[in-house]
Amino acid sequence: MDFHCHLDLYPNARQVYAETLKKNEFTWLVTTSPKAYEATSRILLPSERLVVSPGLHPEVADRKAEELDILLSQLQTVMAVGEVGLDGSAKYKESYALQHRIFTAVVSNCAALGGRILSVHSRAAANEVLNCFEMHSDFGLAVLHWFTDSPSILRRAASLGCWFSVGPAMLSSVNGRNLASLMPRDRVVPESDGPFGKIAGLALMPWDAANIAIALSALWKLPSDEVINMLRINGETLISLMSKNINGEV
Repeated sequence: MDFHCHLDLYPNARQVYAETLKKNEFTWLVTTSPKAYEATSRILLPSERLVVSPGLHPEVADRKAEELDILLSQLQTVMAVGEVGLDGSAKYKESYALQHRIFTAVVSNCAALGGRILSVHSRAAANEVLNCFEMHSDFGLAVLHWFTDSPSILRRAASLGCWFSVGPAMLSSVNGRNLASLMPRDRVVPESDGPFGKIAGLALMPWDAANIAIALSALWKLPSDEVINMLRINGETLISLMSKNINGEV
């Protein structure tokens, strides 16, 4: 299973898509803009084993802000949304206010629609992301992708019911491993973040997400088969919540 993957952005996307359907029980394909979602949904068809979700990545907010109305319309016909969120790093500081406006609109609309499942980017902005969730508490469920903030903010996120998607690239850093060791174990699911997630300079593939089980086994001090089973149960829980989206209905 892979709960955060930019499958459409691999150079050989059609080939990776076909192989992913064979190897993965489930893949969540997140998109970076509403128009990208429209195009990807036509080319890489969703199925019971793959969900394609509309998003508006904070890193492209300055270039894709005019697509916000399209995204808000798309929210009406899906249960899974992503990638959305905030990026407070220095590189994207100039667009932060715009990011915030877009993300607030997404979260508030999700609340108005009865709740959605969001794959959320929160680099250097996790507190603001959580503030937005608190302001619109009926927004649904958030899966914080590649969480990189502090243990105290992680505890706050967990107290608000957030889930976490964790990949091999995240676990390659000391901070990533420390945070993963503190996450609520019944709310962790695997991700690859491919092709952006990399190990030794090579892009992770969607089927590489499963490799986190060995690292988590050591971090959580549990047998690997127990961790594998735990991740499977967690994944099946999320998939059941997305089932209306898989069927193309809300």
